[in-house]
Amino acid sequence: MGKADQNKKLKMESLLNTSFELFTSQGINKTSIQDIVNKAGVAKGTFYLYFKDKYDIRNRLIAHKSSQLFMQAYNALQEKNIENFEDRLIFIMDYVLDELEANKGLLAFIYKDLSWAVFKKALTTPMSSEDVDFGEIYRKMVEESGLKFSDAEIMLFMIIELVGSTGYSSIMYNDPISLKELKPHLERTARSIIKQFTME
Repeated sequence: MGKADQNKKLKMESLLNTSFELFTSQGINKTSIQDIVNKAGVAKGTFYLYFKDKYDIRNRLIAHKSSQLFMQAYNALQEKNIENFEDRLIFIMDYVLDELEANKGLLAFIYKDLSWAVFKKALTTPMSSEDVDFGEIYRKMVEESGLKFSDAEIMLFMIIELVGSTGYSSIMYNDPISLKELKPHLERTARSIIKQFTME
């Protein structure tokens, strides 16, 4: 990587890190592009070289942070000797929930404006060379399982919707129960969803 490319990468990372810090501390509505560039120490024009507006940087941050989280979960999974597809998916689910419970600011940021469309784009559109295409990893896991599913993408969508909404309430508000109490119910329901989509 040349010096110019290195500088570009550093400026972009500075904008991403600053935006994340401001969005999580004061919220996206109270954060202006001027706030971001002032804190990042770059010109306003530089911001527009990389991002259309603050919602663009927010969506790309969601992509980046989600990707990092799933990559950590997948790397942790690789260290375990788990062969069963259901168990592998449950391990990733548990890992992600534990990480989000440990970092509620990240959870609030990722899930507040999250829809399946944004999440799908986040998981399948790596933003930088370090980001992972979770869609690709998921397809590989499905392939390695030797199982046939009637619709693997819808199955993943249902599990993510279930885990996302119930996990959010439990972690942020302990409502209706704590995450620790919720996990066995989530696991049973996720396994049930997988079974419904498994073809004999």
